[in-house]
Amino acid sequence: MAQVAHGEPELRRVIDEDRELDGVGEQELLDLYRSMVLLRTYDERSLVYHRQGRIGTYAIFWNHEAMQAGSVHALAREDWIFPSYRESAIGLLRGMPPATVLHWWRGHPAGWWNPSEYNVASICVPIATHVPHAAGLAWGKKLKGEAACAIVYFGDGATSEGAFHEGANFAAVMQAPLILFCNNNQWAISTPLSAQTRAETLADKAVGYGMPGTRVDGGDVLAVYEATREAVERARAGEGPSFIEAVTYRAAPHATADDPRAYIDLERVEQEKKNECLGRYERYLRRLGVLGDELEAEIKSEAADAMRAGITAAEAEPDPDPELLFENAYVIPPPNLREGWID
Repeated sequence: MAQVAHGEPELRRVIDEDRELDGVGEQELLDLYRSMVLLRTYDERSLVYHRQGRIGTYAIFWNHEAMQAGSVHALAREDWIFPSYRESAIGLLRGMPPATVLHWWRGHPAGWWNPSEYNVASICVPIATHVPHAAGLAWGKKLKGEAACAIVYFGDGATSEGAFHEGANFAAVMQAPLILFCNNNQWAISTPLSAQTRAETLADKAVGYGMPGTRVDGGDVLAVYEATREAVERARAGEGPSFIEAVTYRAAPHATADDPRAYIDLERVEQEKKNECLGRYERYLRRLGVLGDELEAEIKSEAADAMRAGITAAEAEPDPDPELLFENAYVIPPPNLREGWID
């Protein structure tokens, strides 16, 4: 059942309530932890990678790992994932090599993958434009009689975009097996949530489309897992889409090109950093006796090794052929392009 937090209606929590989830044993708890550590390591190393000038602008997702790991672990392998730029590394949880995601941030052709290999769609940078794509794929799975569903990730700002409303409405009308997962970190770059909507909560928007809306603590990986698992069960039962609003507070810049000191609540940021999602989960696992110092060090070392190998592999890739920019755009490239870019 949903746990109500003071001042935050129907915000579900598990970790702070010291609850345990049915069907989630020690191995599943540790698998969630490994995924969170891998994502955290990727994000922290990518920030260093950017500062060294080895990739361009990077969208930080520090303290969002609970939302990503918790929701992905509630899916089956045949289910599809539609990430936004904030979930750029989510393919790692499906076995995608770190080098592939690093290539994407480098603008290298090796950073694009065949979506059907991982059931992970291409990373979407335009806000909310992938919501109709996810709704269409989910509807297609239903038409084919397949059990698979889809999940689409977007931020709070996306709920102000037309594509979000079109995709949500289409999924609801067609009873498509879709989970609409809103990462509400309360900032759309520098625009606060209060300037995005007059609704009391973003989950309220689900009512207009005739689908259930659930609010969870986005820093609680088990609450996210539980809510997503329920949404997946609804989807597989033919009951249509669900909306999940995962509430957190952005404790890092929107991206490496952003200086949030001009607009963000710096005191709130420091509070959130003290209770960030990975540390919260580590403390929970230690209370259960599932995680100790030796195992924690081993898991973090594995993630660091994976990132070092990924960076080495990414930088060993030869520079791409500039012809790739034009070979599918022109039958005969204009002379000025060939002279200025290709030759």
